[in-house]
Amino acid sequence: MTTRIDLTSAQLDRACGALLGSAVGDALGAGYEFGSAALGPEGPAMIGGGLGGFAPGEWTDDTTMAWCIADVAASGVDLRSEEGLTAVARRFRDWYGTGPADIGIQTSRVLRAAGPDPTGAALLDASRKLHEKTGHTAGNGSLMRTAAVALPYLDDPDAVAEAAAKVSALTHHDPRAGEACVLWSLAIRHAVMEGELDVRVGLDLLDDDAARYWASRIDEAEVRRPGHFNPNGWVVAAFQAAWSAISHTPVPSGGDACRHLGDVLAAAIAIGDDTDTVAAIAGALVGARWGASAVPAQWRRALHGYPGIRGERLVELAHLAANRGPGQHGWPTARIDYREKRWLPPTGSTLVRHPHDDGVWLGDAGVLDELPDDVTAVVSLCLVGNEQVPADVEHVTFRLIDRAESRSNPHLDFVLADAARTVAALRDEGHVVLVHCVAAQSRTPTVGAAYAMLRGVPHDEALDAVCAALPAASPNPAFRDALTRADLTPQTAGTPAPEGGADGSTRH
Repeated sequence: MTTRIDLTSAQLDRACGALLGSAVGDALGAGYEFGSAALGPEGPAMIGGGLGGFAPGEWTDDTTMAWCIADVAASGVDLRSEEGLTAVARRFRDWYGTGPADIGIQTSRVLRAAGPDPTGAALLDASRKLHEKTGHTAGNGSLMRTAAVALPYLDDPDAVAEAAAKVSALTHHDPRAGEACVLWSLAIRHAVMEGELDVRVGLDLLDDDAARYWASRIDEAEVRRPGHFNPNGWVVAAFQAAWSAISHTPVPSGGDACRHLGDVLAAAIAIGDDTDTVAAIAGALVGARWGASAVPAQWRRALHGYPGIRGERLVELAHLAANRGPGQHGWPTARIDYREKRWLPPTGSTLVRHPHDDGVWLGDAGVLDELPDDVTAVVSLCLVGNEQVPADVEHVTFRLIDRAESRSNPHLDFVLADAARTVAALRDEGHVVLVHCVAAQSRTPTVGAAYAMLRGVPHDEALDAVCAALPAASPNPAFRDALTRADLTPQTAGTPAPEGGADGSTRH
């Protein structure tokens, strides 16, 4: 499993989207689980609450258990091996030992029976014994955590199927649970590699009886509306609910296609019952289709959970698992020195105030070494190390590649508008914001102009003023074209900058 496979940047983005999309669905659905709150006409929000009393944006046991798997997969240990299964089992048990507020009854019984520091074999034995005792171990608790299982084996469908079945069986012995995980994991693999949604791609890897059973259930999910699949605590019903939400949600046209991800999550949560789990299952697959870049920053900013991490760490783990190690510039890493790579001059940095808002700084990556004292939020448009932005400064990242061909930025219009709206939201919250890319040449001026347009500055005036302020500004043709297409409906500023303005406030 150590040999690298040659993934495109879009495929890596989709691999990261599987784990991030699942976590976002989970955190969105948590507040509505089993009718904890009514879903309003505006759709779901990260309201927190739910059965576990979660904070807004906090994920539940669904993502916690997915993290356990992803953390092992990212380390390079084969999930199919006894070593890998034991590592997963012990992460499950460590979490169980914290007394989580929300944990499935079946999962809790298996982890309790296995005792502290279980091996993979011991947990599997406890799972088997529970099935022999009750005959009912086909809950949705293994399907909900399957987002990361396929990522280390994107070049090997057979390995995906084997890993999915083994990891499922650790707590869910019933064959239907394992079959569901096999099918969903193979669909995730297909979405990452091909950019397509198809839950039938794994049917050939099931035995004939199971393949017929699941083909019929998939057909039913595509015929019946999502709301039919309530209740959905049974793994088959949860699978059908998630696929029905996906297949019945139309893909928006044009540059808004990736908004399908958010629309699907809303449809999944609207089904009701086990909302966080159905949305986590659906989110894993649509995240694998559309990528981490399709997840709105509004949700990413709030996302967090056990073991005390934020959503960006899930992206890092997914990247490590799928890429089988660090990628470009050694990312994820503590620091990327663009001067050392000669992408920046050996001394000096570009740093200017936005010509239409002096509470926004525009600059290059070198500015991160000496942030202005008033900066309280950083918007990064390039890869940076995970220790380059101070812990007390909010950091929001965007996948924006400075290349003109469309395959490099498949959701360019969405990402550009999302970045501009994020700058606006941060300013409305009172932040002083640094927007930067590597050299402040293409990405920074493009987002700077988009932000100005969002505040009502006409396109030509916005772009000309920002480019005049940045000495090396030269947005690439694709970015320039996107500025004319992006949904940047003007909005007025809300909360003013912190007292003292952009030139005297302290970091908070």
